[in-house]
Amino acid sequence: MTLQLIDAPRCPYCARVRIMLAEKGIDYEGLVIDLQDRPDWVYELNASGRVPILVDEGWALPESAVINEFLEDCHPDPALLPGDLNERAEARLRIFRHDDFTRPYYRLRRSEPGADDEFAAALSDLDATLAVTPFLTGMAFGLADIAYIPWVIRARDMLGVDLSPYEHLSAWLEALSERPSIAAELGVVASFV
Repeated sequence: MTLQLIDAPRCPYCARVRIMLAEKGIDYEGLVIDLQDRPDWVYELNASGRVPILVDEGWALPESAVINEFLEDCHPDPALLPGDLNERAEARLRIFRHDDFTRPYYRLRRSEPGADDEFAAALSDLDATLAVTPFLTGMAFGLADIAYIPWVIRARDMLGVDLSPYEHLSAWLEALSERPSIAAELGVVASFV
């Protein structure tokens, strides 16, 4: 049986898993759902009804961060976490704290008061990190980069956020855009705008 991804192209959490699968070179069948009209069977696979959901021989695994850790464990090459345990822990911590970035993103998307400043601060934090390390995962591209890039792309391309004030973040995005997995995601996002 083929690995299956229950997917929604607009969903940045799903984008994380699509990028991971591409980076690992894992074949899968994508099953796209409408987020505005989720089929009942999605709730049978994940009680929250959220996607992505990875399905393998009837076994279902939700939550993009968990799916990506699972894929890293099952397919260790190429490695997308550092070999050094301290660096690996730092990458996982950055993924764990991802909500500090997405909370202001979603507030901005909903046009809530003060969201512009909050999201600018979140972008500044990422920029400061990228000023001292080439990737959010550390010295090489990996899981932490995959955890953030879908929101950065969507902020720029769907919400019209100007990233030019963030020199290091802009350079990171430009460099990542050369990767086939990220270029494919840029194409997905471009289809919505």
